[in-house]
Amino acid sequence: MKQTHQQPLNAAEAYVIRDKGTERPFSGAYWNHFEEGLYLCRQCRTPLYRWDAKFESSCGWPSFDDEIPGKVHHQTDADGVRTEITCNSCDGHLGHVFSGEGYTEKNTRHCVNSLSLTFVKVQRAIFASGCFWGTQYHFDRLDGVLLSAAGYAGGTREHPTYQEVCTGTTGHVEAVEVLFDPEVISYEEVAIRYFETHDPEQEDGQGPDIGSQYESVIFYENQEQLVTAQKLIDRLAEKGIHAVTRLEQADVFYPAEKYHQHYYDRKGSTPYCHIYTKRF
Repeated sequence: MKQTHQQPLNAAEAYVIRDKGTERPFSGAYWNHFEEGLYLCRQCRTPLYRWDAKFESSCGWPSFDDEIPGKVHHQTDADGVRTEITCNSCDGHLGHVFSGEGYTEKNTRHCVNSLSLTFVKVQRAIFASGCFWGTQYHFDRLDGVLLSAAGYAGGTREHPTYQEVCTGTTGHVEAVEVLFDPEVISYEEVAIRYFETHDPEQEDGQGPDIGSQYESVIFYENQEQLVTAQKLIDRLAEKGIHAVTRLEQADVFYPAEKYHQHYYDRKGSTPYCHIYTKRF
């Protein structure tokens, strides 16, 4: 096993996760479970699958047609035929992956043991504050933020590329989708970190990055998020900080290309214009 912080396992969990066993079909907690949230590795709590990748296959085990990028390891099973899937962080056994069955357009089925998973309900928030590299860097350091993605929001073109967004003609801004555990951190706390890691008074860009794609925007998911965001803007105004941040209803979020994800962590560096400044 890889050296990660590991949760204690009971005998049934250890049989599946460490000894590569298989639970009985239709016996697990998640084979017929469809709530909005994330499925984490039970042993190390690494996010593995999103709720929107789960589908009904009637096989008796949880089925997913996609994984969170970089979180699931594929290797030839001991039987030499099947492909085993394990947690990429702790090597815990998850199950097997199959292709060509035609269940979904992705034509892939991750057949996962419920005992290998822990489900966490999450809330979603989308923020834009200039170059998404720096925005994502700061959100990833908040306890309770389970997953983030750099991407594009607010535009009209479907599935835009980075090059298209850079032209300023698609209407998109560089944004970050944040999935957080509301039992650990509130939307207000996430939004405060947003306002404290960029200059909300700067128009038409952020730092040296100038253009409509770098504007400050909060895409609210519901009325509660809208009220909270406006309250924070009002509190900033009381302090003499006049935010130009726009508040817009969240719509489709398009994840950016792989090379944009968690950029500073992969490079081992820090943001050049998203500097933490306490404002609340």
